[in-house]
Order: sequence, then structure tokens, then C-alpha cells
Amino acid sequence: MAKSPSVINGHEVAEWVQRFRMTKPHVHCITNSVAQHFTANVLLAAGATPSMTIAAEEVGDFVRMADGLLINLGTMDAQRTVAVNSAIAVATDENKAWALDPVFVQASPIRLQLAQLLLQHGPTLIRCNETEYSALFGTAADPIISREGTLIALTGKQDRIVAEAGTCTVMNGSALMDRVTAMGCALTALMVGFLSLKEDELAAATAAVSFFGLAG
Repeated sequence: MAKSPSVINGHEVAEWVQRFRMTKPHVHCITNSVAQHFTANVLLAAGATPSMTIAAEEVGDFVRMADGLLINLGTMDAQRTVAVNSAIAVATDENKAWALDPVFVQASPIRLQLAQLLLQHGPTLIRCNETEYSALFGTAADPIISREGTLIALTGKQDRIVAEAGTCTVMNGSALMDRVTAMGCALTALMVGFLSLKEDELAAATAAVSFFGLAG
């Protein structure tokens, strides 16, 4: 893994946002009940198309139609667990970008076990905070290491995106963003949309985080 940081400037972020809006990616979100409306509205405002079904009999068809998939563990139940497994199977089979947002895995052994099982399917992206990272990987989040081709986005006062190709650090946004429910959940969904463009993954993820922070 390259250790030198990558750089993306404001002009490049603007180009990524324009490409995103022209492409209008469809992101299917299996997310928590608290975050659904907010996440959908953020995706719509950014220029993407959201869908949210967790019904086992149709989730596979929605993922097949979508460009990317979000798996958010914020409010897990039996129905969501079944939907998660079906959705990831389709995303993997069709080589679609998908992200794991391991919300509060440090608080629940059952949730942590589920997240660790999902890691075996090789998510394109894991977006988490330092506490979630430490619980998930059993190690401190500094330094972060890339996981077999999976991007790691560690968000907080400064955001760090780590890939096999290098690292980027983003320092914008507002201190008030962590006082709004589902901001992180919505960010992960937005990142999936950018990653679905199938270009430079590190640059795409960094552009998404920069865009979100500037909006904040």
C-alpha cells in the first residue's frame, strides 16, 4: 500500500460532482429506520436516485436495477438481516459497489458478529468512526490500514480515506454536523453513489466526503 497522501483539489471535486449529477446513480439503501427519509432526501438533493425496500421478495430486483448498495446496521431486525444477505449476494454477483456502515457495532455483540460476517463478502467501502473501527477490527484506528481492496473512510473532526493506492485527508464541514441525526448514514449512501461511477475509487470517495462537508 502506498503511504504518500493523494491530493484532490476543489476543481476536481467540482468535476466529480458534475459527473455524479449527469450520471444520476441509483443507490439502493438498506438502512436504519431513523435514517431512511434523511438519506433519501440527501441523495435526491445531490442528484441521485434512492430506493429503500427491505422486502426479501423484491430486494434482489432493486439491487439488480441499482448502481450501488448501502448496508447500514443502525436498526437491525430479522427482516433487515434477510434483506442484507440477499442484497449483498446480488451486488457481489453483478460487481456493484457496496458499502458497509457498521453503526454502533461496539454496543452489541450480535451486531458486531453480523458486521464481521459481512466483511467476508468484501465491501467496496467501510465508513465508520474510530470507536466502530476499533470494535470491528480489534485495533486502534491510527494508523488505518486498507483491507484487501476495501476502502476505509474514517470520519470525525477530520476525515481520512484509505485505499491500497494511498490516503486522503479531508478537513471541512461543520462542528454542528454531528448534532444532526443520520448525517453519517447519508454520507455513506452518497459515497456509494460516487463509487458506482467505476473510476478512481480513492478520488471518488474523497470527492464525496469533500462535497458533503462543503454542503455542511
